[in-house]
Amino acid sequence: MKTGKNRQKSKHDAPQYSRRNFLTLMGTASGAAGASGLIHPAALAAAQAPRSDAVVLPPRLVEAPEGAPNIVLILLDDVGYGAAGTFGGPIQTPEIDRLASRGLRYNNFRVCAQCSPTRAALLTGRNDHSVGFGTVGYGRARGYDWLWPKSCVGIAEVLRRNGFSTAAFGKWHNTPIWETNPVGPFDRWPTGLGFEHFYGFVCGMNDEWEPALYRNTTPVEPPTTPEQGYYLTTDLANEAMAWIQTHQSLAPEKPYFLYFATGATHEPQQVPKEWVDKYRGQFDQGWDKLREETFARQKKLGVIPANADLTTRVKELPAWDSFSVEERKYLSHQMEVYAGYLAITDYEVGRLVRAIQSAPGGDNTLIFWIVGDNGASSEGGVEGSSNFQAPIPIASVQDRVQHMDELGSPISRNHYASGWAWAMCTPFRWQKLIGSDYGGTTNPLIVSWPARIKDNGGLRSQFAHVNGIAATIYESVGVKFPAVVDGVEQMPLAGASFVDSFDHAAAPSHHHVQVFEQWGNRAIYKDGWIACARHTVPWLPAPKTDYFEDRWELYHVADDYSEAHDVAGQFPEKLKELQALFDVEAVKYNIYPLGGSNYKAPSSAGNRREFVFYPSLPRIPPWAAPSFTDSHRITADVVIPPGGAEGVLVTLGTRLGGFSLYVKDHHLVYDCNFYEVEHDVLTSSTALPQGKVELVYEFTREDSSDLRQGAGRMFINGQKAGEAKMHGPAAGIFGSFNIGQARISPVSSAYTLPFKFTGSIEKVRVELK
Repeated sequence: MKTGKNRQKSKHDAPQYSRRNFLTLMGTASGAAGASGLIHPAALAAAQAPRSDAVVLPPRLVEAPEGAPNIVLILLDDVGYGAAGTFGGPIQTPEIDRLASRGLRYNNFRVCAQCSPTRAALLTGRNDHSVGFGTVGYGRARGYDWLWPKSCVGIAEVLRRNGFSTAAFGKWHNTPIWETNPVGPFDRWPTGLGFEHFYGFVCGMNDEWEPALYRNTTPVEPPTTPEQGYYLTTDLANEAMAWIQTHQSLAPEKPYFLYFATGATHEPQQVPKEWVDKYRGQFDQGWDKLREETFARQKKLGVIPANADLTTRVKELPAWDSFSVEERKYLSHQMEVYAGYLAITDYEVGRLVRAIQSAPGGDNTLIFWIVGDNGASSEGGVEGSSNFQAPIPIASVQDRVQHMDELGSPISRNHYASGWAWAMCTPFRWQKLIGSDYGGTTNPLIVSWPARIKDNGGLRSQFAHVNGIAATIYESVGVKFPAVVDGVEQMPLAGASFVDSFDHAAAPSHHHVQVFEQWGNRAIYKDGWIACARHTVPWLPAPKTDYFEDRWELYHVADDYSEAHDVAGQFPEKLKELQALFDVEAVKYNIYPLGGSNYKAPSSAGNRREFVFYPSLPRIPPWAAPSFTDSHRITADVVIPPGGAEGVLVTLGTRLGGFSLYVKDHHLVYDCNFYEVEHDVLTSSTALPQGKVELVYEFTREDSSDLRQGAGRMFINGQKAGEAKMHGPAAGIFGSFNIGQARISPVSSAYTLPFKFTGSIEKVRVELK
């Protein structure tokens, strides 16, 4: 059975129309489409009418197909093709090695160039834009609106209704940001999309030491602290193993579907020091030389073709030798930290894999380990960053050298330099976000199924895409993809199954056409050829030029694995053919208009200017809280008992940025933590009285273009009790918003968690000015 083949052109397709006419028809601005060619308006249809023999998915089947394997999907984050030692990289990954020795390595496996798009394609079997995940930016255009449609049923729901137990652990970044709050709606959370159990975080990144976690849809706190040895990836592995043990104890006759997606190795690149120490001094040669070393190992291992060429460094990226000795010392340590980060991730995921394979039914477990959801991240910039969330440069490289040993620790939110990301994507030229280049869209895939796959350690080079995993699972399990779910006609699968490659190394690829796009960087693949146009550089502001001005390149990737030789000048007709095909696929899969995500995401707080919070409020994410970056007023109505009280009234953020309004030593204190660079602390001039008290902190922005310009004032029962020049609260922070106590991470060093308020809080009012 070949499930989900690419749709072929039909003789019944409508006539072609010019791109300019299409832009007028769609009401988009000039340059919104961006390709060069023709468009099939018939390709606008996203779904096909169900056949008379089409499968209609019932609410729930009692039993799974006989002999169906367990299914395990493992997805790492921000790992380039050339990072893991299994594929020639400089970082030891013995657990990936071990699984590969009992399965297959795929070296022509493609993903999307960013995390949420890859996850949407993986979990549904459709193209990312079809599910609304064109990027992690939130837009009004259909391909970018983050509204996972009912017509795109996912793997979890299909398997759940076919008798599987289902669970997800780790990173979940496919819920609209405005729905990630304690009152939902929850139909686009994991437990609303087919997963019966979820433990992890609901955002694009999280702190390895102090994460904001959820169990199903309920906020929960980590079981221990960093000082007690807490580490997120370890916790996730422990939770997943516990779930498997519980499942095998109570329902061993049922197969299960386990989705395990680490936050690692996404920023912040945090890791225990002992793992960093394993790589001391191993990257002093710099990224230029490291790429050459990795390339040689890849050739030796055979994970790239013998005729592949190493691509050259782009002009936007500085040479290693252009940095001073002190700067290189700091930059080398960044890579040591990242190496330890991937190494511990390999170890922890390996613990989970070993537990799975040693449990009853372990041999009949089909495991997909995707080593990265996109290319390595170069978003840290050419010098890297010690606090990635800060929107402004906060320290020079020279200053950071003095604190380089803090990298990877709980007090650093570090990201390595762009040059290291380039090296981690060897042999390709570009990295994450660049959907036009294989560096952004190629990651290693390991497939293990001892009961079926016998070519242990084998290499597979068929073109495959992450959207083909669903079709591969359905064929392996013996489940037919449903045409109708709960009365909703389903969008056909975009990916193609590669099950026959399990048994035959020379099996042909059934995936003939694939479109790519992120942030205007776009490409179209067809049967060994790829045409591409890059629009942005990950660490630079987006250009203001029209998409029509982007230069198109052409590569015959059947013979040029690394896209080292642009042959657009030699084959202009082939380039035109593929440009026209891009237009067709872009219309079919909601990619147009390009730039459809360039809008500010709506907040769950909406356009409200006034809020009232009560002490029973659970932890909520910063993006569900009011925006405190401009002028605002916070009023806390409290009761101070005899003898006084202390504790947090309101806090937002983490130890790396945010604010906290609290009571200590009988005084009201406001601490503005400006990205841990400096703390502006204002303490009331008078002590707090007993009884009912109104406490106010007011911030007035004096210069909207300068985060450092503003005035803070305190009032106790209407009387001014303090005033000072203050920073505005840091923007782009993580952590949580809390009333009456601190959670996850202390914004102020003046207290430790949870520092609950020992008086009574009646309510807290927030007014945005």
